[in-house]
Amino acid sequence: MSNINYDLKKIRAFAFDVDGVLSTDIIPLSPEGDPMRTVNIKDGYALQLAIKKGYEVAIITGGYTDAVRIRFERLGIRHIYMRSSVKINDYNDFIEKTGLKHDEVMYAGDDIPDFEVMQLVGLSVAPADAAPEIKQIARYISIRKGGEGVARDVIEQTMKAQDKWMGQEAFGW
Repeated sequence: MSNINYDLKKIRAFAFDVDGVLSTDIIPLSPEGDPMRTVNIKDGYALQLAIKKGYEVAIITGGYTDAVRIRFERLGIRHIYMRSSVKINDYNDFIEKTGLKHDEVMYAGDDIPDFEVMQLVGLSVAPADAAPEIKQIARYISIRKGGEGVARDVIEQTMKAQDKWMGQEAFGW
């Protein structure tokens, strides 16, 4: 049974911000001043399984590091938008390339740059520690904080609602 007040059977795609959603909002800096991110292994598992099961997945982030790009490419994500200064533009590019409708997309964001996209998608998701403005417009507020399993939370609930969570693909990376 899902905690999400949305018809999860509509969802065909998942899109995520990185900082504050797929990684914590506290980012250590390397000695050179480059941001270093954390990743959640259970988020990674859910992301790669979603791709295996035929969902489209996108990353739309204002940040840029090779490590982030490599991490998500290795999980099989093809739609990676980095240095996204106006996220709605990259979201629209994702929609155009995939032929999806807005109500078929779940987007998780945590701060003001995510606001426009979250108003457009069918299912807008905020981590438990998102900015108040984002929580106010989110259709679902995860019980998880950013970097602590937000993607796993929404992907698992969606795939269970569609009877796609378990199966032969679930038992491997």
